[in-house]
Amino acid sequence: MTIPPLSGSALGIPGAHTPDSPEKIKDAASQFEALLIGQILKAAHGDSEEASFGGEADPASASAMDFANDYFARAMAAKGGLGLTNMIANGLERQAAKSK
Repeated sequence: MTIPPLSGSALGIPGAHTPDSPEKIKDAASQFEALLIGQILKAAHGDSEEASFGGEADPASASAMDFANDYFARAMAAKGGLGLTNMIANGLERQAAKSK
């Protein structure tokens, strides 16, 4: 069994960071936007443990609602969402260009 060598960035060595591709930067920005949208949706719905429409709280429905919020947030971010993905990606790409 052969173990591949670790790069300097994987070891946490300062200055050994490899530049991220624009695709990786945009993907990370989109994931961040989806997380933000998910938090907004969660706050808008209130506590998941509270019952809807005055009924009793059901852990299964709370989990389903959390899953639906997460899926909806990722779908929104993939289609442009709040417009933060491009702003974040542009800022990170400019910062990466400066550090070169």
